Amino acid sequence: MAESKATLSVDGKEIAELPILSGTAGNDVIDIRTLGSKGYFTYDPGFLATASCESEITFIDGGKGVLQHRGYAIDDLAKKADYLEVCYILLNGKAPSQEEYNDFVNIITNHTMVHEQLAHFFQGFRPDAHPMAMLCGVVGALSSFYHDDLDIADRNQRLRCAHRLVAKMPTIAAMAYKYSIGQPFVYPRNDLSYAENFLHMMFSVPAEEYKVSPTLARAMDRIFILHADHEQNASTSTVRLAGSSGANPYACIAAGVASLWGPAHGGANEACLTMLEEIGDVSRVDEFVARAKDKSDPFRLMGFGHRVYKNFDPRATVMRETCHEVLKELGIQDPLLDVAMALEKVALEDPYFIEKKLYPNVDFYSGIILKAIGIPTSMFTVIFALSRTVGWCSHWDEMLTQPGQKIGRPRQNYTGELNKEFTPLDSHK
Repeated sequence: MAESKATLSVDGKEIAELPILSGTAGNDVIDIRTLGSKGYFTYDPGFLATASCESEITFIDGGKGVLQHRGYAIDDLAKKADYLEVCYILLNGKAPSQEEYNDFVNIITNHTMVHEQLAHFFQGFRPDAHPMAMLCGVVGALSSFYHDDLDIADRNQRLRCAHRLVAKMPTIAAMAYKYSIGQPFVYPRNDLSYAENFLHMMFSVPAEEYKVSPTLARAMDRIFILHADHEQNASTSTVRLAGSSGANPYACIAAGVASLWGPAHGGANEACLTMLEEIGDVSRVDEFVARAKDKSDPFRLMGFGHRVYKNFDPRATVMRETCHEVLKELGIQDPLLDVAMALEKVALEDPYFIEKKLYPNVDFYSGIILKAIGIPTSMFTVIFALSRTVGWCSHWDEMLTQPGQKIGRPRQNYTGELNKEFTPLDSHK
């Protein structure tokens, strides 16, 4: 219920009274839905000051470094819950009881297999195709296997679709990786946890069983948790926009995958590794730090600071601890990892970075962990998409639950020509 109003005046003339809406937390929002009838639209490229929806799923306060899912702090979830517990919370709005959790795990576990014919889809891709290209195509194709269970007005069907997507995404992601390196697909195993099963499907080969390290499995699980949802970002907004047309859930999630593929969105941890490769050696860290401080130099340190979090990234604290656990267990001697640790030390101690709050973010640490585990950079965004699927599904379901939902239709400020006369081609003869 709006308790106050904003008055819009143009050239001294009052045009409209606009209700001011307050949520549970965050900025108040001015409801401008009636402006079109007054002859005006708002102009907000990138929608940086526009609330596109009401949501009860995720809250972010970038200034204070807050990220909460359904009211639960992200660091609390990352330390005390596993990924499927977080999935249940995002999809259902509350933490599960032990019985509800067990039932949910069984549902997901029993949906991890994909139809055998789906394997043939991969044969249509070149072996050197980017795994995100495969993921985008195969996820969209899932709708052809479940066309009798796509009534988006039926919440039971919507949840079944969400369960299938959460369950099958690791299988499809691992298949994309195996296809890209010419190895046979590995079937999921019901006796393994979600993260263990993903690592098993990624790294097992017929001649040798892959033994999953508990430390690496927990690291993978935390990466999934910390990327599960992030409010109304580009890919989530894409899923909502596609869903507003009534598109089936598999098409909507494929749209989210496509949006995430953009380097400005899902490619941050891959960009971190590219930067480390450019630096190359610990002896050059000081040189590149100096370049990063030089405003006239185009070089930028990737993985430091965050567009949303102006203080610190709450996910990075947990990820940093996990990163050091993984590096300690593996004991890897890798020049790039040495560079990463040297950069971390600078960022945490150098007054320039401290003053500007350029702390290492979640992408910095997750990229290091994934490289240490042995996952190639081409798979980084795929793992991001795998993790974010539950967030996309949660927002898609919430949108369809809300009354009065309309198809998305952004407006524009037209700056083109008008009233040009068209001359038929034959008149030029």
